[in-house]
Amino acid sequence: MAEITREQVVDYLSNLPVIQIAELIKDLENKWGVKAAPAAVAVAAGPATSAPAEKAPEQTEFDVVLANAGSNKIGVIKAIREITGLGLKEAKDLVEAAPKTVKEQVSKADAEEMKKKLVEAGATVELK
Repeated sequence: MAEITREQVVDYLSNLPVIQIAELIKDLENKWGVKAAPAAVAVAAGPATSAPAEKAPEQTEFDVVLANAGSNKIGVIKAIREITGLGLKEAKDLVEAAPKTVKEQVSKADAEEMKKKLVEAGATVELK
């Protein structure tokens, strides 16, 4: 059996539609009994002081979540296809499975633009 390199796996996954990658992740989570989530980093608590709390850093990456497709599903499917590059079936499946993440870790400007397109098509969208 031929050895598959990490680079070959990355190339293969790069060519899959987002919906198929999400399904693959779920399959792997079930098979291995794990949850694909970013590792939480424990921060040691410092001594309590009366100094003002530091301002939290502004969020720079957002997830665009389709909360509800609304009554104009065809328009929303077209917008999803434009945003994600998915095929018709994959876009339709994503819209019908709402609430569903459309794109992950995109810049604020891109997320706002995607939200605008989807809202204009009649969808309800959340940025997380």
